[in-house]
Amino acid sequence: MSIEVGSKLQGKVTGITHFGAFVELPGGTTGLVHISEVADNYVKDINEFLKVGDEVEVKVMNIEKDGKIGLSIKKAKDRPAPSPRNGGSGFNKPKKGSHRGGGYSAMSFEDKMSKFLKDSEDRLATLKRQTESKRGGRGARRG
Repeated sequence: MSIEVGSKLQGKVTGITHFGAFVELPGGTTGLVHISEVADNYVKDINEFLKVGDEVEVKVMNIEKDGKIGLSIKKAKDRPAPSPRNGGSGFNKPKKGSHRGGGYSAMSFEDKMSKFLKDSEDRLATLKRQTESKRGGRGARRG
């Protein structure tokens, strides 16, 4: 059986390290599931999710020229299609009436960066002004 990018396979965990787990695939080849590809949430200790000998379903993410195989457990899971009711995942979508995003949603990346830089500089200037006036430092008036 040939291993191709995008295919889902059953494998057996053969080794665990601090950065991921090695999974033996059909045909005797071994691939690596990076710790970031184990679960949808943050994984601090991979041992909480996997043990040597576990049977797992993996998706082949990439195959390097030197034969290294990159695998993912979280992308191998079948997820239900987003329902039209909630409009998908909801990421990067402010709720109606919400102004928390600061008006960033309909801007290009350059516009967002420009607005962020301006806001940041304004906040820094205000903070500097307040701090110096309390200390009686460089910019403070003396009467």
